[in-house]
Amino acid sequence: MLKSLFNWKVLLNLLVAIGVFVGLVWLTFRWLEYHTNHGQEIPVPNVVNKSVHDAIKILDDAGLEYEVDSFKYDPKYRPFQVLQVYPSPGSRVKDGRAIQLRVNPKTWAKVAVPDIINKYSGLAFQRLDQVGLKVGDTLFEPSIQKDAVLRVLFKGNPIKPGSLLPRFSTIDVVIGSGPMRNISIPNVVGLTVKEARGVIARSMFEVGLVEHEDGGKDESDIIYYQDPAAGDVRDQGMQMDLWASKKTPAELRDKIEQLNSVYRMKVDTSLPPIRYEEVPAHPTPNYEQAPPPVVPKPEPAKTEAPKTTTSNTKPAASTSTAAKTDNKPKTTATGTSGSGSNTGSNNKTTTTTQQTAPKPKAKKVVVE
Repeated sequence: MLKSLFNWKVLLNLLVAIGVFVGLVWLTFRWLEYHTNHGQEIPVPNVVNKSVHDAIKILDDAGLEYEVDSFKYDPKYRPFQVLQVYPSPGSRVKDGRAIQLRVNPKTWAKVAVPDIINKYSGLAFQRLDQVGLKVGDTLFEPSIQKDAVLRVLFKGNPIKPGSLLPRFSTIDVVIGSGPMRNISIPNVVGLTVKEARGVIARSMFEVGLVEHEDGGKDESDIIYYQDPAAGDVRDQGMQMDLWASKKTPAELRDKIEQLNSVYRMKVDTSLPPIRYEEVPAHPTPNYEQAPPPVVPKPEPAKTEAPKTTTSNTKPAASTSTAAKTDNKPKTTATGTSGSGSNTGSNNKTTTTTQQTAPKPKAKKVVVE
């Protein structure tokens, strides 16, 4: 058996197999070297700060591939300007290597408009600022939703929530200013329910109860009664109740009279009208100067003569006259005489001092 192994034919076959294997390995490496450009490297050209069109042309001439990535917008650089290159300029890469270019976009990246319809204006402005949108004009429109956002406008056109706009775009916001007052109620009697809804909506009212005579919901029924009545004044957003039927209002006269007795208030015109006068809450103070008080002039004091008591005995005529003259009281007139000098100086009157004489004793008269 060992002798058969060392046969020249076997050895020849082994040598041929080894040669074929070595040849295949060599051919494989040569093919890989040729296919991958082994040992051939190309320096990355510097295309930073160039436009993306010029950068692509330079890379094509160098035999390099490229990938363009939109970088964050920076207003300090030109639109479509190359800001970064990877691998960095000067690096050596093989032929066909893809070079990544980060380019400044034309404008800011787009953001979605948040849903701020029917939201409070303060919260809506905060949501817009968070996504990077600016509020331009604030427009006010009559609405029952006071201080709520009604619409969002971009360049004068309304936009829906979720629309994409460039970041830092300026939008206008329409806000409700409150309901309008004293709006005339429109007349919808004789119209169909569908037509009445349009008229009521244009008049800034809302449709309330709609009662069909036959119990159906046919929008082609004719309105034969409404509440409030046409011509009344109400605030914006008030509801209007409607009664509809397939018959005409002339055919439903009794029904209309019945509804009038319920919804129409009869005003007694025989009573005189009530007059209302406004009374100020606080009376207006009078700043006119009051006249000086009048001081009454003092009157001179009057002296009264004291009463004398008479005795029961009747004296003679001569003695009685003497007694009368002797019984006169003595008074001091210092008060009256000195009043002239005192009034001349201080205009003050002095009270008169009255001194009454002691009562005289009755004299005993003996008549012989």
